[in-house]
Amino acid sequence: MAALRIVIDARELRTSSGRYVERLLHYLQSVDHDNQYTVLLKPADMAGWQPHNPNFKPVACPYKEFTFSEQLGLKRQIVSLRADLVHFAFPQQPIRYRGRTVTTIHDLTTLRFNNPSKNPLVFRFKQQVYKHVIKRAVRKSARVIVGSQFVKTDVARFAAVDPAKISLIYEAADPITESAEPISTLAGKQFIMYVGRPTPHKNLERLIEAFGQLQAKHPDLWLVLAGKQDANYLRIENAARKKGLKGIIFTGFISESQLRWLYENCAAYVFPSLSEGFGLPGLEAMVHGAPVISSNATCLPEIYGSAAHYFDPLDVTAMAEAINDVLTDTNLRQKLVAAGRQQVQKYSWQHTAEQTLAVYNNGEKQQSIIPYYQT
Repeated sequence: MAALRIVIDARELRTSSGRYVERLLHYLQSVDHDNQYTVLLKPADMAGWQPHNPNFKPVACPYKEFTFSEQLGLKRQIVSLRADLVHFAFPQQPIRYRGRTVTTIHDLTTLRFNNPSKNPLVFRFKQQVYKHVIKRAVRKSARVIVGSQFVKTDVARFAAVDPAKISLIYEAADPITESAEPISTLAGKQFIMYVGRPTPHKNLERLIEAFGQLQAKHPDLWLVLAGKQDANYLRIENAARKKGLKGIIFTGFISESQLRWLYENCAAYVFPSLSEGFGLPGLEAMVHGAPVISSNATCLPEIYGSAAHYFDPLDVTAMAEAINDVLTDTNLRQKLVAAGRQQVQKYSWQHTAEQTLAVYNNGEKQQSIIPYYQT
């Protein structure tokens, strides 16, 4: 088979959702020494990403996502690269690009939840545009990649396409290699934690309510909400303050070293989300030995299996009871930690890269990609 000229759209590399494309690029460089890759990066990311495989070349891409310049300028740039295949690692793309494409759809959450930090009229308009972009991307792509069976079914139904066109390729969680860096304000404290974005589907308001219920039984317990401070986090912090709730720490941005310390020292990682496409933070917590307490919504039971203690994310009391179970039952905690370490072994970024490469090389065939641990 002749080598392909492949373009990977990695403009989201340094965003909160960019772990997927960052890990995919890292492992593709280890498994593919034949095809030639052009990696499109935001100009600000050019200095921070350097390939270790000479077949991979970073190229600056100044076109912002969800803009007219993306539809026109990015299309011109890709055409000029004369690609045999373009992998859009996120659904945003020039919808009139006619070349062979592979698109990764992580989930359809943005279509179903509002964002209070955005102008509601503008956000609603963008949602409608996004619906059109996703449907068009799914229908025109040679293959579509998703990270869970839940998303595969959801996307096939939403875009009205044959599920056979959609390749299920699970993601994974690598251990954080940086040395753990303690957060001094939490030293010696018992705490539960969440890390990630504070958008409405993450359901943090109900987590805070559940924490308020827990304080009657666990007055020395702390709740740590870690993630870059933005308008949504400020809104949630103000709401918690108005309710008079104590013992909640909003860390703001934390380093990988600090995140590792949180995972390794928390009493539990709590994931209250209403909608996920894969649920990477819970797996990361399992890698580092944290017991995971999770919502039973969307894909999460599929990804975590028996390695999490589940609750209905719409039921605040059920959430509080699930957290209390783990805090008070030593055997349950130990069982969850052991099951978590086993569960994460089912997933591998190298297998993700190998299966993605198979899609690149056979993208025009209706090839079924089986999760590697089911073969």
